[in-house]
Amino acid sequence: MKLVTIAHKGREQVAFLTDRGMIPLAWLNEQEGTAWNTDLFTLLQQERLNSLRHWYISGGQEHLDRAPALLAGEVSYRALYRQPGKIIGVGMNYLAKAIELSGRPPEDEPVIFLKPDTLLIGPGEAIHLPTGAGQITAEAELAIVIGHTCKKLREEEAMSVVAGYTTALDMTAKDIHARNPRFMQRAKSFDTFLSLGSSLSTPDEYDDLPNLEIETILNGQVTHSNSVSRMIFSPAYLISFLSHVMTLQPGDVILTGTPGSVVIEPGDEVGCRIAGLETLNNSVEPTPPL
Repeated sequence: MKLVTIAHKGREQVAFLTDRGMIPLAWLNEQEGTAWNTDLFTLLQQERLNSLRHWYISGGQEHLDRAPALLAGEVSYRALYRQPGKIIGVGMNYLAKAIELSGRPPEDEPVIFLKPDTLLIGPGEAIHLPTGAGQITAEAELAIVIGHTCKKLREEEAMSVVAGYTTALDMTAKDIHARNPRFMQRAKSFDTFLSLGSSLSTPDEYDDLPNLEIETILNGQVTHSNSVSRMIFSPAYLISFLSHVMTLQPGDVILTGTPGSVVIEPGDEVGCRIAGLETLNNSVEPTPPL
């Protein structure tokens, strides 16, 4: 099942993403007499996404085949939701990236950091480069969306709490981080320094997750590409590891690391492309004056 957050007639809402277009849950409620919440974050908080997926695979997809659909030109794509409970970043999770940043092989445990929700933007919104911060990089990443409250999970059960996957772009003030590794949190936390994709694909959409490719795109050109199988710490390991550090809750987002970063400048367009998801693109601009 694929969902997407769209803006239509001035309202942000979740819709099914189909080959024919987008079918808002609000329309489904009207036609079927159902009462699904039309905000994805609320659906996750209520732990209702599995129920919606069960409806979808138990005949609901056939209902959608008969429903009217919105075409891409009739809507604008938006971030899945605006205020995740937690946004957890994982650094240096591909070997080449780890050596690039540290000059040595990766550590035995993941590097993690938190990003505030105040910096979150979505598709088509501008990344603003902070004045005086030096070089800024953008990193395409596969993001995991948590669907159930959990803690202290074993690795073999970790994937059972995944609601789905989406695209993300994580920005870093590279020069600030280079001055001192302890400055990483500041380097990661400027406004607009995380873009979250519009679409969410549930785990059943991926029969071969290890071979899923994540691509960083700059001005239409693929600059870095790598697969989930080349991660140092797998999605299951990351979820298990993090659940032993903190309680994970529905709607939490885990950024799984990037195959490679690009330096961005005003006028650029940077993107994240992952099969089965809407490509995430953002323009780059200077920070506007107050």
